[in-house]
Amino acid sequence: MQLMMLMWWKKLSKKHREKLKVLLPYFIALASGVSMGLTVAPVGAWFLAWIALAPLWVLVLTSTSSPLLLALAWGVGYHGVALSWITGIHPMNWLGVPWLPSLAITLFCWSFISLYGGSLVTLWAAAMTRFTVKNTWQRVLFGTAIWCALESLWSASPLWWSSLAYTQSPHNLVILHLGQLSGANTVTAAIVAVNGFIAEAWINAKTSSAPLRFVKNKNLTSAAAILITLHLLGFYLYSRPLAQPPEAALKVGIIQGNIPNEIKLIPQGLRQAIAGYTTGYYNLVDQGVDAVLTPETALPYFQRDLPNTSLVQAVTEKGVVAWVGAFGQRERSYTNSLFTFTGNGEIFSRYDKTKLVPLGEYIPFEGIFGGIVQRLSPLNAHQVPGKTNQIFDTPFGRAIVGICYDSAFPELFRRQAAVGGQFILSASNDAHYTASMPFQHHALDMMRAIETDRWSVRATNTGYSAFVDPHGRTLWLSGYNTYQTHAQTIYRRQTQTLYVRWGDWLTVLLLGLNIFIYTVFFIKKA
Repeated sequence: MQLMMLMWWKKLSKKHREKLKVLLPYFIALASGVSMGLTVAPVGAWFLAWIALAPLWVLVLTSTSSPLLLALAWGVGYHGVALSWITGIHPMNWLGVPWLPSLAITLFCWSFISLYGGSLVTLWAAAMTRFTVKNTWQRVLFGTAIWCALESLWSASPLWWSSLAYTQSPHNLVILHLGQLSGANTVTAAIVAVNGFIAEAWINAKTSSAPLRFVKNKNLTSAAAILITLHLLGFYLYSRPLAQPPEAALKVGIIQGNIPNEIKLIPQGLRQAIAGYTTGYYNLVDQGVDAVLTPETALPYFQRDLPNTSLVQAVTEKGVVAWVGAFGQRERSYTNSLFTFTGNGEIFSRYDKTKLVPLGEYIPFEGIFGGIVQRLSPLNAHQVPGKTNQIFDTPFGRAIVGICYDSAFPELFRRQAAVGGQFILSASNDAHYTASMPFQHHALDMMRAIETDRWSVRATNTGYSAFVDPHGRTLWLSGYNTYQTHAQTIYRRQTQTLYVRWGDWLTVLLLGLNIFIYTVFFIKKA
């Protein structure tokens, strides 16, 4: 093979060779970004995350090519592959969008989120080339701090999903337990630091004539030491036993309605939803559950119409609590909400979805783009988000709630745990994407369960519904595109992890150390 490649290379003209040499760094950057994208569903090659950033690190610091374009290629490769499930929204016949406009919207969304994620990596590369120093440890510390800071910034924006940390979920539960210390950025920091030391070992090996210099390099030893030490720490956290006192037990049932989006809002779908959720509720009550959870907008009715549905009437008849996904009202707008209905048929509490999906649930910069988007799609632009300081009390104690896209934002779950949330209720509808998306969504909910040290109940429309314990172990996982009900006992917890108490203190510490180092450096230089 090598001989054939050599012969092929010799046959190329000098001009073509030079072009290939120019393009080679960008191809390597793109390929390594794609490798990082393969760490999540549907491939799930999570182990690649520990080496897939190293090639970009080397190229940014040593290549004569543009570091910003190299970083953009890597970022587009990663986010483009990891988020390729978004192409599943096409065709949007369930929204009444014609085939060609649907394709245009889909390609725009895929391109935009890939470039948006790529911009994060581009800023990281700009910082690395502008402010970095020659000392290897300082450079790794700086690169790690900047990456974590940028992920924190991006996660505070309306559009976020693919943190480096989620490349380890659901397979590497041991390392995910570092999230109990300082959230998802603890795992991200570990991945970046290990990649950084591997890259530094390669850079040092290139400047040495010793053939085994890379293998023997102390930076490679540092990478291995960090990798092993952090996994041992994660294993310690993972191995701690879970207290399951009988007085904290709560038997919860979930109903996976499996209502296709194509019929969800027409009479056929409404009838199927009412019948499926009401029958499922009766079945679960017969199994002795304390409460029943339904998916996001399980009943696509407004709050004022819910008392007339057979599901709420069944709750009044049986007296068993139901958490019902439906639409809330706020003046002339509406919310995507989860309601607690008690045995008297009254609404006990309500949570409004905080993080809305751009274009899917609202139009960004509506004053500028609203008219253009409305010409392509009949999407309703008048859904409004819930407040970030909501609490969700239930007859069983305070709960932590996430509705669909909320799962990508750990701070929402941390805040609710900090004010007394004892268990997690996650309600979603992922029917409009490819099958890899709900599996990634489930992986995010597993991370939220670990970070907050809470049991999690996840009800979805078409899958994957699940029960997850505080160690992130999936106790039950539904089938996909099937109607299912299931009951499981969870346990209410009042523990407070370091992350719940202090938030993402690690990123602040890393940035503070870098500021201190650079201050000392400039003082000495002066």
